[in-house]
Amino acid sequence: MELEQLFWDIDDFCQSFEPDWRCLQLPETPAKRQRPPRLNLSEVMTVVIHFHASNYRTFKHYYIEHVAIYLRSAFPHLVSYNRFVELMSGAMLPLLVYLSRRKGEVTGINYIDSTPIAVCHPRRANRHQVFETLAQWGKNSFGWYFGFKLHLVINERGALLGFQLTPANPDARKPVPELVKGLSGKVFGDKGYISQALFEKLFSQGLQLVTPLKKNMHNRLLPIMDKLLLRKRSLIETVNDQLKNISQIAHSRHRSPINFLVNLIAGLIAYTYQEKKPSLNLDPTLLAQLPAAAVI
Repeated sequence: MELEQLFWDIDDFCQSFEPDWRCLQLPETPAKRQRPPRLNLSEVMTVVIHFHASNYRTFKHYYIEHVAIYLRSAFPHLVSYNRFVELMSGAMLPLLVYLSRRKGEVTGINYIDSTPIAVCHPRRANRHQVFETLAQWGKNSFGWYFGFKLHLVINERGALLGFQLTPANPDARKPVPELVKGLSGKVFGDKGYISQALFEKLFSQGLQLVTPLKKNMHNRLLPIMDKLLLRKRSLIETVNDQLKNISQIAHSRHRSPINFLVNLIAGLIAYTYQEKKPSLNLDPTLLAQLPAAAVI
């Protein structure tokens, strides 16, 4: 990710977004003196997003050892680390709006999945205070965890189409209708999304839900194309793995719920800038030569 190109894109966005955003904010009572920060909004957003494309594991080391030393010429009005952490909270809403503009193209082939976002070790959950009233217990194939659940929808090119963050305990099928609004074609999910009611609801929205069958379910005819695409559900699992291990969206060092969201949203934005995303590399010519149907 080129720092100059990233700042150019974000600064263009901020110039159009920030004036309207400031006009919609309610005035403080009593009125307080508003001194403009040394770093503007576009600079804060650039630093936060660029961290997720670096090789640093923690933002503190990235800021102190890289930004403050090697990027000082790019950010001449750099502030201390503690002050920058305070400025990060003000960038949450602009980051969220910017992420909504970075969504990929709707191609008709969609993959959906959820991944756990643990906020601490399970043994420390009872005395965890930062997310005490927000995080919940959840369970996946690896066991119990305390935190949240990130729901994602991508296309076959690995581009992000939708996202939603929920506590860890709700059913993964609950946010799906809202998550896939505006999409078309077919959405492929794992066995956790099997539901006749969900299938009918998505079908009324113009989407066909395709899932594998459980052992106690009868076989059914399925187009060979759908059967092949269903076997490629690992594509979205690869995206989840890259978000956690490259973009650093999940760790247990958060001291503020708002900065937790800033870190998560910035990580998703950094992924959208990734040049080589996981992709199926589908060839339309070969797809047209496949037989019509197969038994799943």
